[in-house]
Amino acid sequence: MKKDRGLRRVVVWLVAVCGVLLAGLAAPAATPVVVYSALENDEIAEYLKVARQDLPDLDIRVLRLSTGELAARVLAEKGNPQADVLWGVAATATIPLVREGILEPYAPKGAYKILRQFRDPKGYWTGIDLYVGAIAVNTVELTKRRLPVPRTWNDLLNPQYKGLVIMPNPLTSGTGFLHVVAVLTKFGEQRGWQYLAELDRNIAQYTRSGGAPARMAAQGEIPIALSFDFAVLSFKQQGFPVELVWPDGTGYELEVNALIKGARSPDAAKRFLDWAISLNAMRAYARWKMGVTMPGVTAGPHVPQLHTVPLLKVDFQWAAEHRQRILDEWKRRFTR
Repeated sequence: MKKDRGLRRVVVWLVAVCGVLLAGLAAPAATPVVVYSALENDEIAEYLKVARQDLPDLDIRVLRLSTGELAARVLAEKGNPQADVLWGVAATATIPLVREGILEPYAPKGAYKILRQFRDPKGYWTGIDLYVGAIAVNTVELTKRRLPVPRTWNDLLNPQYKGLVIMPNPLTSGTGFLHVVAVLTKFGEQRGWQYLAELDRNIAQYTRSGGAPARMAAQGEIPIALSFDFAVLSFKQQGFPVELVWPDGTGYELEVNALIKGARSPDAAKRFLDWAISLNAMRAYARWKMGVTMPGVTAGPHVPQLHTVPLLKVDFQWAAEHRQRILDEWKRRFTR
């Protein structure tokens, strides 16, 4: 009897050990991939639902930063990169990183499906979508003040709006840089800087992020805000009294993905980049964005159609090449 009990204990122990081993074989530890992104937190959360379903064996860790802060962090980490991938970062902030030797060429699977003008010919970055500059107007607050809705760039210079306008700081925000480039593109550099100086007289605050002005306008903290399409539409859909206005000559930015040179998990990073331009990913982006870079994928029903917006002809390469000069000039003129 004692021998039987002892044998039974051994068998139970062996079964338990085998169970643990089999469980480990059945569910191996997920491979980590560290992603730096300038996408908004709300959209990141939605996109990750799709990514984790399509890539269940990857442990996708996303750090969200404003564009300027993200670029500065990647530069600071050049000798010891902490991220594997850039996801949804402004092209004008990403292109300079190529010159710094921070990115490694990689053409994701299916990259040929992306329109040629939205991908780097040497494979350093691949575009996924466009975000569009917009004016957010709180109609209730303007009505209280008996003020009209500004519809054009020149409208924003009206002295009646003094202290009633906010915009993102281009030193930290990609959206802020987008608006500065839009003004310089529309008016030319000489008149463009004059315009920004005149606009500065009406500016109450320069915010760190591009989404903050939309939130502040939606919540009635300020009646007029320069922001971007997704942020304004998000608050409008939630029922806030905010109107989306496209200025006459609207700027926009291309958001791109890239592989960081010296990535700690290069294979996982490449798999994430493959997914990030897949049809599933593009359909997810299109629920939030007015335009994606894969032909045939259209915006969601609640998103305005891109062809209805008076877009400027933005030269991303020029904006990227002159980015630091433009930022230095803006800082010299407007830092308070």
